[in-house]
Amino acid sequence: MTATTAAAATVHHARRARTGGPDDGSKLLEHLAGWAFVVVFAMLVTQLGLL
Repeated sequence: MTATTAAAATVHHARRARTGGPDDGSKLLEHLAGWAFVVVFAMLVTQLGLL
């Protein structure tokens, strides 16, 4: 491996994978939305008699 390819590999692995999500650092809204989905899904399952 040459110095150029070694440097390119190091830079490539140093970058974090980006998911396209917000960078605000606050996960509160995401957690609330997730739990709201869980509750609504549980109510739907219960109403349909699937449980």
